[in-house]
Amino acid sequence: MMFFNRIIAAILPFMPKSLVWVFSKKYIAGKTIDNAIRISKELNSQGAMVTIDLLGEFITRLDEAKQNKDEYLGIIENVQKQDINGNYSLKPTMFGLLIDEEACYKNIREIVKKAASYNNFVRIDMEDSQCVDMEIKLFRRLKAEFPQNVGLVLQAYLKRTRQDIENMLDLNTKELPVNYRLCKGIYVEPEKIAYKKYEQINQHYLEDLEYMFQKGIYPGIATHDSKLVEGAYLLIEKYKIPKEKCEFQMLYGVTPSLRQSIIEKGYRMRVYVPFGEKWFAYSTRRLKENPRMAQDIIKGIFING
Repeated sequence: MMFFNRIIAAILPFMPKSLVWVFSKKYIAGKTIDNAIRISKELNSQGAMVTIDLLGEFITRLDEAKQNKDEYLGIIENVQKQDINGNYSLKPTMFGLLIDEEACYKNIREIVKKAASYNNFVRIDMEDSQCVDMEIKLFRRLKAEFPQNVGLVLQAYLKRTRQDIENMLDLNTKELPVNYRLCKGIYVEPEKIAYKKYEQINQHYLEDLEYMFQKGIYPGIATHDSKLVEGAYLLIEKYKIPKEKCEFQMLYGVTPSLRQSIIEKGYRMRVYVPFGEKWFAYSTRRLKENPRMAQDIIKGIFING
């Protein structure tokens, strides 16, 4: 079955978009901000917070960066009127990181400033290894000006991550803990810089999480892996972490029963709500990350076709 799933994952980018949407609509809020707001309200009613993300990355022209910035500013204005319990996530390559680093900073600074004006928060997503140093630098600059309004993503499968956490301890204080989302990592990286085996990645994930708890860092525990969830519970108990000092995070549409069980235990939960016209690239990448999702495509075709 896994071999079959991998075949489906490989050919998906060449399938008609209408067919791919059958799969994608389970994991994407929709193509418009109104769709994202509706889904966010539903998740809020289930006890989950959200982080809203406009899909898109790796642009090739700076005029695209300005368009994306303006759209994000409009998103924040719109969402803040809706009394949604949530914040925002964005990818720096969507704002020109690989074209003009300074222009990227200025674009994202405007977005963070807008969110900060509502006392809200922006998460800087971590992208592939070529971006890590630039995105840490970007985070440092923004946190210096907006200390309560910006966070970063760290990827446990990168061998450098523990050192990155240590190198950024100067940003962490008892009064204002630094805020990281810790995920496994999704980009295909060489073995020289990334752990490849499931057990290795999980081990380093929990080691990184434990170090964050030891240092008083506020972690977003981003995983759908029940073993990591159980491991996180044990660490929370070991270090007597108050439930308001951490949160679990999941992708929209993935492991909803596990998500609900975490909420029912009284933990904070935040759901990543992606939306936008660039849904196709997001969907194909998600499928490559997890070929087992191919089964959902086949079911969708026969149920909805």
